[in-house]
Amino acid sequence: MERPNIVMLHPDETIPHMRDYYFPPYITLAHLFNAPADWAIRDRTLKQFALQYVVKGLAIYTVEGHPYETKTGDLLFHRPNELHSIETVESHPYVCISLVFHYGSSPFPIEQLMKGAHALGNFNNHPIEQKLHQLLVHYRQPGLLHQTLCQGLLSQILAEAAAWNDEFGTPSDMQLQNKAKLVLVKNYIINHYAEGLDYYALETISGLSQNYIIVLFRKTFGMTPTEYLTQVRINKAKELAVQTNMSVSEIAREVGYANVHAFGKMFKKKTGTSITQFCSTLIL
Repeated sequence: MERPNIVMLHPDETIPHMRDYYFPPYITLAHLFNAPADWAIRDRTLKQFALQYVVKGLAIYTVEGHPYETKTGDLLFHRPNELHSIETVESHPYVCISLVFHYGSSPFPIEQLMKGAHALGNFNNHPIEQKLHQLLVHYRQPGLLHQTLCQGLLSQILAEAAAWNDEFGTPSDMQLQNKAKLVLVKNYIINHYAEGLDYYALETISGLSQNYIIVLFRKTFGMTPTEYLTQVRINKAKELAVQTNMSVSEIAREVGYANVHAFGKMFKKKTGTSITQFCSTLIL
């Protein structure tokens, strides 16, 4: 008998078709989707919750008549029975992570977290992005351990996105000014990721002291500049591993590691998988 598309089912109808789930949240879909040209979803509703994270590109995501221009790093959330559409933009790629989930008959008060929000924030090179990719890797593996890890990661993603939205959803003028300065810091790290951190340069471009940069950066982005540098290097390494024929040692040197063993240890510690495993499991 053919397995039904449980994404489209009512939450209670999905549970008999799911293995290794004994408590909520129940994840009925977790995948990375590379949209073909002119791809779109129009006027669809689901009976479950959904998260859509833009890994690359641009799309117009409309929820209940409200259009959101989503770009790389944006995280969208919509609820059961909310009418939504997704339209790609000509000449722009669209790669996204889609998560569909529910809480079964559990009266989980998710609105206390989300407070009516659809656009949860931009998490490009943020720990939330790393957790989303980790969830994908575990979701593809069978067994209770991997499913439980997926559930834990989803709960962390929701809580951290809600906390970010609660604190930075309506920023003050000072927060906006500091955020703009931190964008300069982020851009400098992105453009000089192979060189390591130069706090003198960061102080010069932002007008902030080293200690304040570290404190403010952690508060705003959920990590220190050093941790962000590591995340940028990981993302660049993933890009090189997927798109080039470079060896691991060549990739290590390209992203700023002279010692290939230190690079490999760091990559596996931060992502939970080696570059080789990453290439074999993350299918575009």
